[in-house]
Amino acid sequence: MTEAQDRPYVLTEADGDVWRITLDRPETGNALTPELAAAFAAALDARPEASRAVLVLANGPRFCVGGDVHSFAGAADPAAHVGQLAHDWHEAVRKVLYCPVPVVAGVQGAVAGAAIGLMGACDIVICGRTTKIRPAYGALGFSPDGGTSWALARALGAPRALDLMLTNKSLTAAEAHLTGLVARLVEDEELREISVETARAVAAGPVRAMVRTRALVRRAATRSFEEQLDEEARLIAESAGDPEGREGVRAFVEKRQPDFRAAR
Repeated sequence: MTEAQDRPYVLTEADGDVWRITLDRPETGNALTPELAAAFAAALDARPEASRAVLVLANGPRFCVGGDVHSFAGAADPAAHVGQLAHDWHEAVRKVLYCPVPVVAGVQGAVAGAAIGLMGACDIVICGRTTKIRPAYGALGFSPDGGTSWALARALGAPRALDLMLTNKSLTAAEAHLTGLVARLVEDEELREISVETARAVAAGPVRAMVRTRALVRRAATRSFEEQLDEEARLIAESAGDPEGREGVRAFVEKRQPDFRAAR
């Protein structure tokens, strides 16, 4: 095996109560392969139970350029190869979407193809100022995968999402921030530090209430107002009975900072 083949595709690290997952194929732009998809899914499964947030980063100048097109070209059965990769990556994205703790991502350089869907599945996305976001499927004659169509339609609306995808355009980081595709825009050299700080701050908060909040926000567009009110009432009652809620109320009354980490 070559040195590149022998290296892990994904690095993991417990940073206090933040589980850090880093894509580590910078020489390929962290292009998606079956091996990288499997390694990313395994890293999510390996999250320590004590961790209270996940942070997704990538080594190198580009976050992820999407699928490994060279492997598509060399496949004996392109339909089977690409279909299996999409299936494998979708399983990984679902693990992000339904992660029991909040997920923060820091993205830089280039985010293309199915990596856009990964951004859409994360709870907070912090973006370097010079980052470019491009679906890129049209250049290959492909339709989207990885949740890309969902993430773009949700952030941009159908007309702008279609304009972006059908004309093979790209978004600047500023445009992605303006439309809500990413939560924060930071200087490139500050991306990693701010992403780490944000993940640590999230981990210190009421993570179970955050997960309930995530569920409310994601489903708001498909519910009626009455349905949303009913779900809000159910979940806030659940939060009030949770040790986090009891700790938050006690801390407020006692005029101190709540210790949500101790609220089990």
